[in-house]
Amino acid sequence: MNSGLDPRAIAIQPKREAGVQRYKTVLDGADQLLLEVGLSGFSISLLAERLGFTRRSIYKFFPTTYAILNELTYQYLDQLEELLSNRVTELSELPWDKIIYQMVQEAAAFHNRNPVSRILILGGAVTDESFRVTELTIRRLGKLTTDMLNARGIEPRSHPDVVSLAVDIGTAVFRVSNLYHGEITQDYVDEAAYAMVAYLSKYIDGQPLNGAP
Repeated sequence: MNSGLDPRAIAIQPKREAGVQRYKTVLDGADQLLLEVGLSGFSISLLAERLGFTRRSIYKFFPTTYAILNELTYQYLDQLEELLSNRVTELSELPWDKIIYQMVQEAAAFHNRNPVSRILILGGAVTDESFRVTELTIRRLGKLTTDMLNARGIEPRSHPDVVSLAVDIGTAVFRVSNLYHGEITQDYVDEAAYAMVAYLSKYIDGQPLNGAP
């Protein structure tokens, strides 16, 4: 998960109970601060002031701002991945394209319930050695989608990785909706699902293009 990241952009997991509580308090405070000021206004100095902590006590677990942002991103992606995995299991009898539509619907509802996830995951494509949100999202959701297709005996092209490209397409549609409307509207949900299914249908032999229901 952390492959290729600057080590200072990775949170240091606490080993003692007191540290666990402080670690959680910092992340909860960071979540609230991001909601109020966004990425551009976020800083460890401001977070420490809000929490009444010293900056040193935060640096103990989060060496840089990116360490906090990455950890929050991992947590939101964990929640989203669990939600989608459960949904895929519930819908196991449906055709693959219908499942993708439902996954897109669930992902949109998740982001709409969690504005900080929209800030971190959909706010912009930031990719460097410290903050690789787009890469992480595509890798994790791409694997989930690939596993769903493999379970149905479908093996999409991996060179290029067409499933990852489809996830990137859907995420880009979400990003535009968030930019223009501050949420993922139903029109954009439909477009994201249709775009993903239309693209994947080119590479899945014998599967009809049904589009969004």
